[in-house]
Amino acid sequence: MSYFDLKDKVCIITGSSRGIGRAAAEAMAEAGAKVVISSRKLDACVEVAEAINQKYGEERAIAIAANISDKAALENLVTATLEKYGKIDALVCNAASNPYYGPMQGISDEQFDKILQNNILSNHWLVQFCAPHMAENDGGAIVIVSSVGGFLGSGVIGAYNISKAADMQLARNLAVDWGRKNIRVNCVCP
Repeated sequence: MSYFDLKDKVCIITGSSRGIGRAAAEAMAEAGAKVVISSRKLDACVEVAEAINQKYGEERAIAIAANISDKAALENLVTATLEKYGKIDALVCNAASNPYYGPMQGISDEQFDKILQNNILSNHWLVQFCAPHMAENDGGAIVIVSSVGGFLGSGVIGAYNISKAADMQLARNLAVDWGRKNIRVNCVCP
């Protein structure tokens, strides 16, 4: 017995070619959702979509590659999803990156910018593209995957942890902005 019924709900999950994102996509498909598998590499997305379709039925999953650092690619992800399904009910912002390991003193501006853009700004963009459509469709759900690291200091992944703390605040602010439109915004911290 499933605790959740997502029959015919349309869900975009970034970073869903492996790990937490793939597990989320598989669980949502099992609960009846139509899932959009997205990461940078189309072949990896296709592999996951095919596995989901084989297990849960054709047209349960589609693959749309998108690099989270590319605003136009994220807009295309949303547009292509709307063209295929006509709506978006849920968004899971799972994709993130961390190109630097070490103390904050050693991080370059380019590395810090990449972490902030990929882990915070990309989520902001995706919500900007998705939430208005959710509001027109009487609501939806947005989940931003943060990290327990957002609560901690670190001498190795400090910039990443900063970005994950910012994701928590982003979710709180978006919940205030979109809650009145029946859109839930939550943050999980694995």
